[in-house]
Formats: sequence, C-alpha cells, structure tokens
Amino acid sequence: MTYSIVGRDPATGHFGIAVASRFFAVGCAVPFLKGRVGAVATQAFVNPTYGPDALRLLKAGAPPDAIIPILMERDDGHANRQFHLIDAQGRNAAFTGDNCVDWCGHLVADGVSVAGNMLEGPAVIGDTLAAYKNAMDKPLAERLLIAMQAGEDAGGDKRGKQSACLVTYRDQDYPWLDIRADDHADPLDELRRLYAVAQERFLHVAETMPTRENPHGMVDRRAIDDTIARLEAERIAAGRPTASHMVNKG
Repeated sequence: MTYSIVGRDPATGHFGIAVASRFFAVGCAVPFLKGRVGAVATQAFVNPTYGPDALRLLKAGAPPDAIIPILMERDDGHANRQFHLIDAQGRNAAFTGDNCVDWCGHLVADGVSVAGNMLEGPAVIGDTLAAYKNAMDKPLAERLLIAMQAGEDAGGDKRGKQSACLVTYRDQDYPWLDIRADDHADPLDELRRLYAVAQERFLHVAETMPTRENPHGMVDRRAIDDTIARLEAERIAAGRPTASHMVNKG
C-alpha cells in the first residue's frame, strides 16, 4: 500500500530509503538499513520480519537475488508481499507478489530500485526512478525527496496520501538522518520542511557524533557551537525564516 525507493550513493556507499503511503506511520514498517551492509524496503501486505532477516543475510554475504527465494520459501503469504533491497556492493533485487493490489510493480537499475503497489499506474515508479537518475548531482537525501515527489506528481498511492519517511545511513549502525511525517495532509512537503530544519543544526551536530573509528566523537563542543551560531547569524542577516516550529523559552 505504498511506493518506495532504495538507493546506494555510488560516490560514498551511503544508503537511503524514502517511502510514501496513504497509511499511518509508514516509516515504522517499511525501511530497514545498516551501514556497510545494505538497505531493505518491505511493503504491500507487509511482513516486517523481511527487513532484519534480509540485513542479517546481507551481512553474512548472501547476494540480494539469493535472499528473495529464502524469504519466499518460509512465508506462506509471500504472494501478498513486495520488497526490494541493495547491498554494500551495489547489487540489488526486487520482488512483487502476484496478489499485490494493482497497480503494482518494481523497477531495478544500477544502484537503485523503486517499487509500489496500489498505485495510480506504472508512471509512479517510472517517474520516481527517472527523477532520481536525473538528480545524481544532488546529495542523497535531496535526490530521494526529488524522486518521491515525481512519483506523487504521477499519481502516487491511488487512495491518497497520509505518511512518508526518509532514512539515510552512512557507514555506522545508526542513521545519519531519519525523518518522518506519520499523519499529514502533504507528507512529502513535510519531509522537505524537516530536511530543511535538519540542515540548520542537526546535520552539523551529526558530523561530531562518535563512530566506530572514533568512539569519542567531538569532546569539545565549542567548535560546533561556533559553527551553528555563525550559520544562524547568516540566516538572520539574509532575512531567511527558520524552517523549524521550535519554541524557545525566555
């Protein structure tokens, strides 16, 4: 009951998934990612066990196209499922069950796949994929948002719209960015607002977080505080309003 895009940035190896649906809190059930391992989107009459199980298989070295029959064989409801995935080498695969609600289908290209069900038509995933490929000069998160909007403009979920999410992972076990609109009249527009808010402060703080290679992260916060203060001053001087709904005390 949704459409989604799963991508791996060829320049960085980072993963991203974006998804939209006329279904509440679609982000809680569809995207599963792990840095240096892969990304999986599971949807339609969703089986959320596909996500963590596929990631375990990817980590063990199984190629994406071998994972599909493994998951299908153990699930009597697989004809109702749809999922697509990519690994750290950029290999990808997709499956759309015979009982998924029309229109349904998937497209797999180099380093990216798009899948959807209960859509207005095939142009939804076709335009999503084309928009992604035409935005390769953009950051991964922005590229995914552009792609999803193209799918929405082509008709999106034939029932309407309600929720969306965008998740990106770099090379760690935690997400670089995880934003969601769980119940919104225009969830993709809300994701764009949240992405703008993330660029004001959050993504700069994310650069300082501990990693596997640097378990301490940044221990002196003065540098990041100075960066955020400078960017905030530049925003105010330029007369740009904040995208945030935050409320300050005092």
